Amino acid sequence: MKTVLVTGANGFIGSILCNRLVVEKWNVSGTVRSAENYSSVQGVKSVIIGDVSAATDWGADLQGIDTVVHLAARVHVMKDSSAEPLQAYREVNVQGTERLARQAADAGVNRFIFLSTVKVNGEENRKAYTESDRPSPMDSYGISKMEAELKLRKIAAETGMAVVILRPPLVYGPGVKANFLKLLQTVDRRIPLPFAGVKNKRSLIYVDNLVDAIVSCVLHPNAPGQTFLVSDGKDVSTPELIRMIAAALQKQPRLFRFPALALYIVGRLTGKGPAVDRLIGSLTVDTGKIKNELGWTAPFTLEEGLQNTAFWYKRIKKSNYRL
Repeated sequence: MKTVLVTGANGFIGSILCNRLVVEKWNVSGTVRSAENYSSVQGVKSVIIGDVSAATDWGADLQGIDTVVHLAARVHVMKDSSAEPLQAYREVNVQGTERLARQAADAGVNRFIFLSTVKVNGEENRKAYTESDRPSPMDSYGISKMEAELKLRKIAAETGMAVVILRPPLVYGPGVKANFLKLLQTVDRRIPLPFAGVKNKRSLIYVDNLVDAIVSCVLHPNAPGQTFLVSDGKDVSTPELIRMIAAALQKQPRLFRFPALALYIVGRLTGKGPAVDRLIGSLTVDTGKIKNELGWTAPFTLEEGLQNTAFWYKRIKKSNYRL
């Protein structure tokens, strides 16, 4: 039985990945920050690791592990309260990742899968990003992920441990939080949205598609040493996405036109510039490399992903669970 250590096992992506690996008969250990965060996935050995940093001791938990999937991170937040955001991101995402990877290599781990982000490529484009594009991160989170990637490539070269890097765009699905959940709630409440005239394109990835790509990177012999961009394979504009969400929720969307420049200005005046930029700007990825190298294509369509997400949202809403 192959053994895998998943960091961030109780998170949005980690819990679904752990469940998939258990079903496929892997011996799964999942790291959590504290006893209160034990993985809810039956069959996963929960490992309390505390905070991820340069001081984290992973040694004993890496013994006998074939593969590490590193999901735990200081994630992107719209309003960062840290006095030094970049340093805070670096402590977890760069120094913590380097510490884990070096100890994994010392323990004889064969393969290390790192979940990075499309933000390493940049924030907006007219032509779809590819893995060969020069990195252009624009915020502390993206910079920290880029620096972590560089550390991992150095460790791979020095130790021979196989490293695979995945850069997803926005991830959605059952359990999603932050801006995508807010969009679900807004469409569900039929609040008018001023995006009817927006003509952008965005790539997204359904969480089960991302998990499938991770599993492919764990198993495929062509994956080591590679960096892959992943998505659902269908890019949509903001008004198209809103209409698709509305259809999945069985609601009528309420869209009206408002000039893009005015939206941009309002975003800046209200302190919501980055959020507005994501709704009116384009960010797409080319998934040709992972298709060619691993033969991977998303098993779920964008429509199916949104339907499953809407079903979860309605079920949670009906149970009066606090979203």
